[in-house]
Amino acid sequence: MARKKRVQFIEVEAPTVDEAIKKALKQLSLPREKVEIEILREGDKGLFGMEGAKPALIRVVRLD
Repeated sequence: MARKKRVQFIEVEAPTVDEAIKKALKQLSLPREKVEIEILREGDKGLFGMEGAKPALIRVVRLD
Protein backbone atom coordinates (compact mmCIF):
# COMPACT_ATOMS: atom_id res chain seq x y z
CA MET A 1 0.00 0.00 0.00
CA ALA A 2 1.39 3.40 -0.97
CA ARG A 3 2.06 5.76 1.89
CA LYS A 4 0.43 9.18 1.60
CA LYS A 5 3.11 11.88 1.33
CA ARG A 6 2.74 14.75 3.77
CA VAL A 7 2.90 18.33 2.61
CA GLN A 8 6.21 19.90 3.67
CA PHE A 9 5.16 23.53 3.17
CA ILE A 10 2.28 25.62 1.90
CA GLU A 11 1.92 29.24 0.87
CA VAL A 12 -1.22 31.06 2.01
CA GLU A 13 -2.73 34.46 1.20
CA ALA A 14 -5.15 36.35 3.43
CA PRO A 15 -5.95 40.01 4.17
CA THR A 16 -3.54 40.01 7.14
CA VAL A 17 -0.57 37.95 8.31
CA ASP A 18 -2.49 36.77 11.38
CA GLU A 19 -5.39 35.54 9.24
CA ALA A 20 -2.99 33.79 6.87
CA ILE A 21 -1.32 32.00 9.81
CA LYS A 22 -4.66 30.84 11.19
CA LYS A 23 -5.71 29.62 7.74
CA ALA A 24 -2.45 27.72 7.20
CA LEU A 25 -2.51 26.05 10.61
CA LYS A 26 -6.07 24.91 9.98
CA GLN A 27 -5.16 23.52 6.54
CA LEU A 28 -2.21 21.60 7.97
CA SER A 29 -4.04 20.59 11.17
CA LEU A 30 -0.97 21.54 13.17
CA PRO A 31 -0.32 23.74 16.22
CA ARG A 32 1.90 26.83 15.92
CA GLU A 33 4.79 25.03 17.66
CA LYS A 34 5.03 22.46 14.85
CA VAL A 35 5.62 24.94 12.01
CA GLU A 36 8.02 27.64 10.91
CA ILE A 37 6.42 30.73 9.37
CA GLU A 38 8.06 32.98 6.82
CA ILE A 39 6.34 36.22 5.87
CA LEU A 40 6.75 36.70 2.13
CA ARG A 41 4.57 39.81 1.87
CA GLU A 42 2.83 41.94 4.49
CA GLY A 43 -0.80 42.75 3.79
CA ASP A 44 -1.22 46.23 2.36
CA LYS A 45 -4.18 48.43 3.15
CA GLY A 46 -5.79 50.06 0.21
CA LEU A 47 -7.67 53.26 -0.35
CA PHE A 48 -9.19 54.69 2.86
CA GLY A 49 -7.33 52.11 4.97
CA MET A 50 -9.40 49.15 3.85
CA GLU A 51 -7.72 45.79 4.54
CA GLY A 52 -7.03 43.32 1.79
CA ALA A 53 -6.00 45.64 -1.07
CA LYS A 54 -2.83 43.55 -1.33
CA PRO A 55 -3.13 40.33 0.69
CA ALA A 56 -0.46 39.06 3.02
CA LEU A 57 1.47 36.03 1.77
CA ILE A 58 3.20 33.54 4.06
CA ARG A 59 5.04 30.25 3.68
CA VAL A 60 4.48 27.71 6.42
CA VAL A 61 6.97 24.85 6.76
CA ARG A 62 6.19 21.70 8.73
CA LEU A 63 8.80 20.94 11.42
CA ASP A 64 9.39 17.20 11.85
